[in-house]
Amino acid sequence: MSEKLLAVSTSPHVFTREDSRKIMWNTVLSLIPPVLGAIYFFGLRALWVILVSVISAVLAEAIWLYARKMPLSMAIDGSQVITGILLALTLPPTIPLWMASLGAIFGIIFGKQVFGGIGQNIFNPALIGRAFLMAAFPVELTTWVAPTPGFHLTVDATTTATPLALMKFSHQMTPYSKLFWGNVAGSLGETSVFLILLGFVFLVIKKYIDWRESFSYVATVFVLGGIFWLINPSKYPDPLFHILSGGLMLGAVYMITDMVTSPVTPKGRIIYGIGAGILVVLIRLFGGFPEGVMYSILLINMTRPWIDRLTIRRRFGEVRK
Repeated sequence: MSEKLLAVSTSPHVFTREDSRKIMWNTVLSLIPPVLGAIYFFGLRALWVILVSVISAVLAEAIWLYARKMPLSMAIDGSQVITGILLALTLPPTIPLWMASLGAIFGIIFGKQVFGGIGQNIFNPALIGRAFLMAAFPVELTTWVAPTPGFHLTVDATTTATPLALMKFSHQMTPYSKLFWGNVAGSLGETSVFLILLGFVFLVIKKYIDWRESFSYVATVFVLGGIFWLINPSKYPDPLFHILSGGLMLGAVYMITDMVTSPVTPKGRIIYGIGAGILVVLIRLFGGFPEGVMYSILLINMTRPWIDRLTIRRRFGEVRK
């Protein structure tokens, strides 16, 4: 009788060519359409804002790692580049460059490194950076300009309101075609739903994000927003307007799906998306600001440990304490 040997080893037991560095840089690749859209609609100054934010994020992480005597190679794993790009895409076109830099530094240090670095943070670092800038410089963070399509050198100085602000304070609707293609005022990367969806398709095909979070987030906004619209259509926007306007799609594709801050179970991710969707509608309709994506995701980030605890299946024989 032949004797078979059973090889026993520690986890992981499944090997793949994908690693965190490759995932991060492919995510950066998926952000190229929104970045090009920002430059097309708001001029080359948009590129400066993005570059300053990215460079500041990388340098902040490198300095922190050097101070802690950790490998500097961790500062070029792509995660800080994503933070810098996403932060820049949530900022107004005319924001001073030093503010973009300060937000990136704050997001990296207080949104990521103080928790222990990549994989340890409980909040989305880019949104932490934007929340800091929103608290410190509310005027600059809420000053918007009209887009001027074309790869021009300067941004148009004509100030205007965003579609959400026009709807909330003036009850003025914006054509859906403009919202879909991006020819509206807003943050650098949030205006074009079409370009964001290109990145979404790429990330889903590569299996870097779970569609459940994005779908449950957007679907909840559609359903709850639709309920309020049916109750009072003269006061509240229709559900499609909720989806196409503001930073909802950018948040649904790139922020709520963050692999570090989102739940680990499929059921948990659905609950996570529903909770964030409820928050964004309530903030938009009843809060002081016309937008609520940033706060909805940061608030739902805090519930992730409890959602995981409630949805992770118990091992055979384990008693929940």
